[in-house]
Amino acid sequence: MASSELKRVADERASAVVPDPPPDLATRRAGFDTMSAPIPDDVTVTEVEIDGVFADWVVAPNANLDSRILYLHGGGYSNGSKISHRGLAAAISSTSKSAVLVLDYRLAPEFTYPAAVEDALVAYGWMRNVGPQGEQDCRYTFIAGDSAGGGLTLATVLAAKESGIPLPDGCITLSAWTDLAATGDSVETRSEVDPILRDPAGLRFAASMYLGDTPANTPGASPLYGDFTDFPPLLMQVGDLEILLDDTVRVAELARSQGVKVDMHIEPEGYHVYPLFAPNAPESIAAIEQIGDFVQKITN
Repeated sequence: MASSELKRVADERASAVVPDPPPDLATRRAGFDTMSAPIPDDVTVTEVEIDGVFADWVVAPNANLDSRILYLHGGGYSNGSKISHRGLAAAISSTSKSAVLVLDYRLAPEFTYPAAVEDALVAYGWMRNVGPQGEQDCRYTFIAGDSAGGGLTLATVLAAKESGIPLPDGCITLSAWTDLAATGDSVETRSEVDPILRDPAGLRFAASMYLGDTPANTPGASPLYGDFTDFPPLLMQVGDLEILLDDTVRVAELARSQGVKVDMHIEPEGYHVYPLFAPNAPESIAAIEQIGDFVQKITN
């Protein structure tokens, strides 16, 4: 049974009235940035610029700067920022004992595919050689992300493979959006119980804004159609109530069939990116701890 906190947030989101007409893009983006949970006073946040794109180093006091995580935020490729996910990044930094770099990759519709992948790949290469204290190579690297950022996490590794860049030591996805063609059964079967995404039409509209003229089954945009051979270990978290459930399940199955070690966790009454929307729920805390354990098993 879901905790009272997880259920409370679900009920609030499900009962929220969608404005008519809907808010413009600038208003939606501003609202998204208010979602971050507060960060502890002892967590440091340092802004950096990477080839014209801004990012924040989010570093808990127990972080080992020799272990670094590139975090790619969600928001349907058109919303979200290093601000909206700062609290989540701080929690991950603490449990993983790693420095977390939250990237403000370029957003649609101003910048369509492959802009986000290009930004993430550049940031990943930069992070390998530059840490929170300046130029310094690191021993361990990870890429993580939620929703669109989860799909972007996998797409960045696909791009690194194609470019011959050394791959990260592990990848972490939370409710990853891996199929912009929206062919998973859960897109329809979970639409009435998903309190966050709710409407498959909204999902398809967001995909069209990001894709532009790019076919939806392009692996760099929809990693479900990619080749996972030689991928690093994956931790994939998803909620059983969300319309993107099959986006995670099918990638996990494909990657396993190609020899990748995959740890998939389906939260029985979880919804889309529940660690972000319900950060104080026991299920969310457990998910963040699972991410920390995944990283530390590799780094220790």
